[in-house]
Amino acid sequence: MTNGKLLAEKLLRYANKFLHLEADDFIYMRNLLLRELGLTEPYMGDEDISFVDGLSVPDSLVAELVAYAEENGIWKDGENLFAAHVLGLLTPVPSVINAEFKRIREEQGIQPACDYLYNISVMNDYVQKTAIGKNLKWEYEDGDNVLEITINLSKPEKDNKEIAKLLKKPTAGEKYPACALCKENLGYGGNANHPARSNIRTVNLSLGGERWFVQYSPYAYYNEHCIAINEAHVPMMVDETTPNKLLDFVDVFPNYFIGSNAALPIVGGSILNHEHYQGGGHVLPMRKAMIEKEICSDKFPSVKAGILNWYNSAVRLSSRSREELASATAAFIAAWRDYTDESVGIYAFSGGNPHNTLSPIATKNGDEYTMDIIFRNNITTEQYPDGVFHAHPEFFNIKKEGIGLIEAMGLFILPGRLKRQTAKIEKILTGEVEYLPEEIAAEDNDLYVHRDMVAALVKEYGTALSKEDASLAVRGYVNRVCAKILDCTAVFKRDAEGKAAFERFVESVGFKVKK
Repeated sequence: MTNGKLLAEKLLRYANKFLHLEADDFIYMRNLLLRELGLTEPYMGDEDISFVDGLSVPDSLVAELVAYAEENGIWKDGENLFAAHVLGLLTPVPSVINAEFKRIREEQGIQPACDYLYNISVMNDYVQKTAIGKNLKWEYEDGDNVLEITINLSKPEKDNKEIAKLLKKPTAGEKYPACALCKENLGYGGNANHPARSNIRTVNLSLGGERWFVQYSPYAYYNEHCIAINEAHVPMMVDETTPNKLLDFVDVFPNYFIGSNAALPIVGGSILNHEHYQGGGHVLPMRKAMIEKEICSDKFPSVKAGILNWYNSAVRLSSRSREELASATAAFIAAWRDYTDESVGIYAFSGGNPHNTLSPIATKNGDEYTMDIIFRNNITTEQYPDGVFHAHPEFFNIKKEGIGLIEAMGLFILPGRLKRQTAKIEKILTGEVEYLPEEIAAEDNDLYVHRDMVAALVKEYGTALSKEDASLAVRGYVNRVCAKILDCTAVFKRDAEGKAAFERFVESVGFKVKK
């Protein structure tokens, strides 16, 4: 049985060491913990609990809280909700977080302020550092560019059709909190249909004159993965006001990039019913891509610009004039919204539905601002009912979800099932498991979705590879598919016809292509 009284003392020591609990608040917090644990008096023993000072994550204490809740029938709705609730009690309240963040930023700079918020988010178990660490990661060098590929073991695979439904429900007031991003999640206990948010902490800021806030992602895809969220529960949008919002962000957080997902299903992110941006301290692969063709405009003389040497269709704009950069970005946004080029299959509208959207990404280096713009289109056809500029069906075994901002920038987030399935494929390539195509062809077989992949690999490599070579063969296949998926998302293909069409669009915005 878990000793609840001793657990309370461990939690107090932990909060003092990592969550800024002051000694003057020990008695008060001890009594709160005893009440939450259903106890009436504190621990009176002398067991050494100094090991708590060396913890890098709260996992062991969370496990004890879960065990105690199970043993004592506390919060039967979900013991993990209880752990989040207790750690939320031990975390400074939002007003203190905001005041301390502001103080640190003013006295020491923005990165130490971010370190303060991020470390609290890890140590109070909101950022799931242990779960994140289990994700598989590697890089793929592909000519001039490098892709980053991860197999995500902490979040379920989503379907584009389910994502699209989020645009229609719920609206603010119909559900509380209306979604997982809403400000009202602060301190929310959670339930069977909504995750616990008792331990989330955020900092406030203003973007484009609107009230926004910043938090870290609980299942981060990269270093210090943060999310900027509109306090109002309004749908995702990318319009002429977006550039200034993004530039407002990098003025406050010049240590981070910030980008907006496209605002339409298939080509957007997984949450479309609440306006938000994604950013963080990681340099994603597209940001390392070089300019392939320079472009310029007399209307924006301070803006250095070019078409990127990248898989999908993107331009980069840079300037020391924030105003001019915002205006140039807005010009691209306005032009792309209504742009049609039937010769390359780009239609702005069909049946009254818009198809063109984009993802702008802002960074700041010293006094220079940069905006990368990825052009997207979500049109569907009978041949491609899941999207013409989406992963094509022959690649669905690797990735079927929409390709949002992060993946369009070159960091792939592949479904966790691939860890299990690729291990099985490797055993076939080594001969450890017999290759039986008729069994794999059965729809209930775990490798059914990979039947073509397995056949292609067996044909190329046989079934007598070493474990290392089998792993390289499978990984190489996945790498090439990821690159091809990004090629699918390019609205202007990288052949001569597509490049010419891209240049025509750029010229329609008022930019000239340098010869």
